[in-house]
Amino acid sequence: MKFLKLIRYQNLLLIALMQLIFRYGFLKHQDIYLFLSDGQYLLLILSTMMIAAAGYIINDILDQETDNENKPERVIIGKGISETMGYNLYFALNVIGVGIGFYLSNAIQKPTFAGIFIIIVTILYLYATTLKQMILIGNLAVALLLSISILIIGVYDLLPLTFDSNRNEMALVFSLLMDYAIFAFVLNFIREIVKDMEDVDGDYTQGMNTLPIAIGINRTTKIVFGLGVFATCVLLWYINTYLMTNHLYYATIYGLLFVVSPMIFFVVKIWNAKSKQDFHFLSTLLKFVIFFGILSTAVITFNLKHHA
Repeated sequence: MKFLKLIRYQNLLLIALMQLIFRYGFLKHQDIYLFLSDGQYLLLILSTMMIAAAGYIINDILDQETDNENKPERVIIGKGISETMGYNLYFALNVIGVGIGFYLSNAIQKPTFAGIFIIIVTILYLYATTLKQMILIGNLAVALLLSISILIIGVYDLLPLTFDSNRNEMALVFSLLMDYAIFAFVLNFIREIVKDMEDVDGDYTQGMNTLPIAIGINRTTKIVFGLGVFATCVLLWYINTYLMTNHLYYATIYGLLFVVSPMIFFVVKIWNAKSKQDFHFLSTLLKFVIFFGILSTAVITFNLKHHA
């Protein structure tokens, strides 16, 4: 159980579920061929989970002092699992994740694509060592990695079967993946700033330079409020432009109830948020907004098949 807590198994399961939804709730229902077999796709998910788990471990190893200040009850490294064991797990998970990446890259006859997995491992290591201490850079890095976990589906499942004869169809599907990757990037970027607001005391003690430390909680709250309003307006525009005008009423109702409404609630609550508990709740809320946003791909697919 300590190991599962260390690798944030709930987050890993959410990532896996999101990737499963994209393929079996969306891509499999499009009029296109997919390259990876079911087994190979599960390996792609496993690789993503292994590398993400390794990222959580190295972050905890190098962040022990800050975590002891911010969330002592959730510290695993040094208490339940030794630092040496943590490093061993970190290297083992990365070797497995990158090894699977090499196999899949050769399977699609693009061996150089294995570099994607190495780049992800490198970014996670740099985040744990230096990037998280740089104002906004660490937030952007984490947000980017979630987007990559979406785009990598298109790289391995669509790109190998993209030819001149079907380029337009594949480009359309890939553009939809890109839309969701941007959605996940923006909301996860906001979420990372909120998490910095939650951890501001411990981060300040450890000499880190996050946005709340640099400009204060009040100003950061206003920035997050503005980003939340912007994201909500874009979501409303997207729903109106691509769902309402195409008479996808089930998907429209779903989007308004499970994506836009929580975002409006977030925007209202962030304005007056003050305590650690407030920021933790809002951070968790955004995590589920991202998940329900991804789940909308399956809802849209269902709506297209059963036109309202």
